[in-house]
Amino acid sequence: MHPCHHAKTHPDKPAYIMNGSGETVTFSELDRRSNQIAHAFRALGLNHGDTLAIFAENSARYFEICWAAQRAGLYYVCISSRLTTPEVEYILGNSGARLLIASHGLRDVASDVAAKTKLDAYWSIDGAIDGYTALENLRSTYPETPIADERAGADMLYSSGTTGTPKGIRAPLPQDPAIDSTNAMTMIAQALFKTSADGIYLSPAPLYHAAPLRWCMAMTKFGMTLIIMEKFDAEAFLAAIETHKVTHTQLVPTMFVKMLKLPEEVRTKYDVSSLVAAVHAAAPCPIPVKEQMIDWWGPVIEEYYAGSEGNGMTWANSEQWLAHKGTVGIPIYGELHVCDENGDEVPTGEEGQIYFGGTPAPTYHNDPEKTKGALNPKHTDWSSLGDVGKVDEDGFLYLTDRKAFMIISGGVNIYPQEAENILITHPSVADVAVIGVPDEEFGEAVKAVVQPMPGVTQSDELADDILEYCRARLAKIKCPKSVDFDPELPRHPTGKLYKRLVRDRYWGNKNSRIV
Repeated sequence: MHPCHHAKTHPDKPAYIMNGSGETVTFSELDRRSNQIAHAFRALGLNHGDTLAIFAENSARYFEICWAAQRAGLYYVCISSRLTTPEVEYILGNSGARLLIASHGLRDVASDVAAKTKLDAYWSIDGAIDGYTALENLRSTYPETPIADERAGADMLYSSGTTGTPKGIRAPLPQDPAIDSTNAMTMIAQALFKTSADGIYLSPAPLYHAAPLRWCMAMTKFGMTLIIMEKFDAEAFLAAIETHKVTHTQLVPTMFVKMLKLPEEVRTKYDVSSLVAAVHAAAPCPIPVKEQMIDWWGPVIEEYYAGSEGNGMTWANSEQWLAHKGTVGIPIYGELHVCDENGDEVPTGEEGQIYFGGTPAPTYHNDPEKTKGALNPKHTDWSSLGDVGKVDEDGFLYLTDRKAFMIISGGVNIYPQEAENILITHPSVADVAVIGVPDEEFGEAVKAVVQPMPGVTQSDELADDILEYCRARLAKIKCPKSVDFDPELPRHPTGKLYKRLVRDRYWGNKNSRIV
């Protein structure tokens, strides 16, 4: 259950292959290089429980760094490659990272970050960055054997928060010091995902996301070969399945949509019969989309509902989903509870906030209020991701809304408060609500509904100016794609914005207020 074992039994087997460049890293190479980097961490003074950050695109170096941190007992923070300098600075400061490792392709932001922060060191991969030490050269000066004090580390991932600043999820490091100990992800993958050491796993998504990172790490533990796409492309994904005889993969619904929109002759020319399991999550999948995918690929599509917090999970295979269309599954990790605002469970079929019990509650780094807010008011051993749903008579869960107005666009979680905090400072904006609206391809699209300042006339030019104002200050993916105007947003005299009323204009009478 660790690549170091596969390096001994199958040293020349590819641990992963970069789909675009074809660069291959064997289990032996992964083991040796992660050992060298672990030594470099110790030489820098990083010890058990310390934190480093990775700011990189998908790269052959990514897993060498992650496995080095995993065997050195460190937290590794994977930062989105789309973030701006202030956003990266915030995460570095909040996490307490002592080292930043950045890729050459992100050199502009990386250089700016180095000039504005004071970490112990800055290392580069895949090319030079001013002020950074090339990790590939540094690594070669250290032994290929394990460090003397190996201990399991863990990822520390950030998601946006309702207060507008990202929140780090920092779970305690494993109690078992053995670096090859199992966790919930590996046990679930083994039990439900039909994994085997001779399988081939295709990962099409950015590795800084929780699901791609954790699924890839789990598959490597099993000894599977990973195929890593540098960037998702619908036809290239299908071609990779055929070329590498892919058995397992993990996607988000927007990838399904892009593949279904390919011309029929393109879709049908690739052989996908090697697939054993294709799991999707991160965003609700429209029922017609999933029906078409099962018709095309067969009953190999699995779905789960969970969060980076790791406090619970539901699962549904194709057969279960076809019998309960729209479900995100039955609980497989944690007890499922659907509760009203008082914290009491609601009857079967009624909507309420979703909680998981019997599992560790999420811990948000340096944010005790958010940590406390995730707990049920009456049952403090039950915790929630903030979603709303209902359970049918067979115990299957259906998502119907998000309590915190989180937007999921293309599988990416976006909290509107970040954009709202910026847009309200625009000189022509008196009030603003950022919401998710239905989008055929991405599930939801980010929209700003703006109340102009008195005397300001709404116009296309003003809308464009507002969008550019946000993009200059926030990662583009978090910014609205469009602007609508409202002469007066619905606010209570106390100042509370009735965002539900704004959202309902766009969602109409749908049974669910999420796609």
